[in-house]
Amino acid sequence: MPSFKPAYLIHGDDHGRIAERRARLRVLAEEAAGAQGVEVLEGERATPEAVVAALSTMTFAIGHRFIVVDGAERWKDRELAGLETAMVPVPPETTIAFFAREDGKLKAPSRLHDLVRAAGGDISAESGVKPWELPKWVSERAAELGVQLDRDSARALVEHVGDRQQRLLRELEKLALEFGDRRPIGPEEIDELTAPSAERKVWALADALVGSDEAAAIALFLALRAQGERVGSLQYWMAQRVRTALEVAQALDRGEPASQVKRGLRMPSRAADRLIADARRAGADRLRRALEQLADLEMASRGGGPGAASEDTAMLLAIGRIAGDDASGA
Repeated sequence: MPSFKPAYLIHGDDHGRIAERRARLRVLAEEAAGAQGVEVLEGERATPEAVVAALSTMTFAIGHRFIVVDGAERWKDRELAGLETAMVPVPPETTIAFFAREDGKLKAPSRLHDLVRAAGGDISAESGVKPWELPKWVSERAAELGVQLDRDSARALVEHVGDRQQRLLRELEKLALEFGDRRPIGPEEIDELTAPSAERKVWALADALVGSDEAAAIALFLALRAQGERVGSLQYWMAQRVRTALEVAQALDRGEPASQVKRGLRMPSRAADRLIADARRAGADRLRRALEQLADLEMASRGGGPGAASEDTAMLLAIGRIAGDDASGA
């Protein structure tokens, strides 16, 4: 059985994290003592007087006993005189945990902090991070997980995921699984790794184009258009990927080792391996032609006149020419 202290106070303005801590303690307590060994005081029952009564009441439960108290942020110092007598010391084989969801003037009273310390307990603050402090917080949590994020990469993660700390932690845990070598992760990688599903499909479309998978490229283009993606935006991302593939092919032609090229790509390991393989197979000449065709298509679309239907047709024809091209340029 885990070792439990006589008392805990978990307080702060990160209410989501406090709820997680409460749920986790409840699970551990029920595993250790069974449901009959856990008493929960919440709502109108969560008063200092009710806690004193619970600590003073004999129970028939065998083994450790847990008392979980919600709403301690509503208490006042002057209300805790009776609790001081009941808690110092806490009865044997008993753990009491106070949870205070603080907000504005609602704070766990300082006297409760003193009582928990005097009982040999533990106090944890779960405070939300201010928006402007989040990049630094993300970098620090990433380092704890063995992931290197500089300030720009951390800021990119916040922009993609939002300011909820729990969601950011989940994304950092995913990055830790993907990058266990502690190498730095750049903003571009963050953009791709944490991109919404639509952006992932755009990258898949561009990769299918580079890899000469015409059927997959057409299917992905139609799916993206069906969900409202603009042709101009798709052209941009496709050109970006083809340009990167061209740079890879040119580097390989110059005799640079694939491992060195991979280090410069700043993308997930498997994605980098796939891009290098596709670029090597396509060759610089074919990728250069593909880039030229995308540039021509962009110029044509900027010339005005064509409607959405003709834009789609022009893009489908371009995908067919690029994905269906071979090394001879046929």
